[in-house]
Amino acid sequence: MKSTPLVPLLFLLFGFTATVLAQDGMPLFTEDFPPSEFADRRGKVFDAIGTESIVVLQGEPTQRGYTRFRQSNEFYYLTGIEIPHAYLLMNGSTRQSTIFLPHRNERRERSEGKLLSAEDTDLVIELSGLDAVGAIEELAAALSQYGRQGRKTTLYTLFAPAEGSSESRDLGMRRLADAASDPWDGSPSREARFVKRLNDRFPSFEVESLNPILDELRLIKSSREIAILRQAARLSGLGLMEAMRSVEPGQKEMELDAVAKYIYWRNGAQGDAYYSLIASSSNAYRPHYNAGTRTMQDGDFLLMDYAPDYKYYMSDVTRMMPVNGRFSPGQRELYGVYKQFYRAILDRIRPGVTAQQIKREAVVEMDQILLGWTFSKAIYQAAAENFVASYARSAENPNTRMGHGVGMATHDVGTFSGPLREGMVFTIEPALRVPEERIYIRLEDLIIIHADHAEIASDFVPMEIDDIEMLMMEEGILQKYPKDEHPPAGTN
Repeated sequence: MKSTPLVPLLFLLFGFTATVLAQDGMPLFTEDFPPSEFADRRGKVFDAIGTESIVVLQGEPTQRGYTRFRQSNEFYYLTGIEIPHAYLLMNGSTRQSTIFLPHRNERRERSEGKLLSAEDTDLVIELSGLDAVGAIEELAAALSQYGRQGRKTTLYTLFAPAEGSSESRDLGMRRLADAASDPWDGSPSREARFVKRLNDRFPSFEVESLNPILDELRLIKSSREIAILRQAARLSGLGLMEAMRSVEPGQKEMELDAVAKYIYWRNGAQGDAYYSLIASSSNAYRPHYNAGTRTMQDGDFLLMDYAPDYKYYMSDVTRMMPVNGRFSPGQRELYGVYKQFYRAILDRIRPGVTAQQIKREAVVEMDQILLGWTFSKAIYQAAAENFVASYARSAENPNTRMGHGVGMATHDVGTFSGPLREGMVFTIEPALRVPEERIYIRLEDLIIIHADHAEIASDFVPMEIDDIEMLMMEEGILQKYPKDEHPPAGTN
């Protein structure tokens, strides 16, 4: 292992966008954050663990199938390193960080391009700002040094499942629960297996979870993170707007998934933040319906909730639209009252106040909206009244939240309690339901809290009825490029 030189002149002269490239021009280290940002994050971890502790973090393994490698959120957050089977060791007493990498695979590099390896010590240090580099088989020897100190050392690592591609922790926990419930599987998580190996091989360590520390750090976003999140929200909004232009009766729901994917990938996304929720008619009543197989009909109301994975950061935006381009009287009535309720909430979000205070203020306006609204059906009025009553009940809970955090995961980590603070990023997504007709209406926007105001990053996406109808009159991608209607040879 080798000690760190100073950050090279390359970064001092040209900033973090300068990247050392492989021979074919492929970047070897992220262009999206400078090494100093990762070092600052590691410094906050060092502050949290103290001088008598260490951190060992396991990166993602080689992924299945012909899939581009994507590092876990947790490992990327602290290193920016996008190499499979990497390990990070952080020494609390010296505040030094060592990356352990696989050895060079020259045959694979000839086929796929260069990857950073244990043989690239100087280059890895220069690019990443990490302090030292080792090979993965050297990690055990490095850990054994702490056992010789004659005292109990606390070792922090992940207990919760690492967040992978299109995955939030709640989905990771569901995946593990499904495996545990399967009598023919029952396998523990990769994180649990790693913790067991650490306990078996180094009983002198007291192994603790690193998750609470990382969760709270990720709660407050830096200015660079916010810039990326803002662009992720923009791409989500552009995808929704193109869906508004393109949608028409007779299409499959999944065709709008294709439209949004084009927008995302054309503008630099690396994947989906989550599977697209494109739900027409009563499919929308199931909030996470994602099959996308229904043929949309004239008169359907459509919910579309979709966002990209953009540079390891997500968004979460939802809009609704009439499939035929014109709101029916019933859609105009229900969506109209819901949209006013939604705006009553959205317009009151600001820094320095709690979710409870915002909700209490919003309910006052909602009551006035109800008094002035005319309903064509008793069940529609009951649905609107139930929405307001439910929101009023949640406003009486001092621990109520606005929605869910968004960041490196769509359902991001961190504790959203107390007054809203600068650097928090979240969505709101209240829903109105008419169970008798299986109608479900929901909007969702990405909100960034600044020192003196709340930014609605997705507010450019049409929400007003007239604006939606006007946009839907424009020609869309699906009209410019019709799908292939010719069946394969030998079929009817």
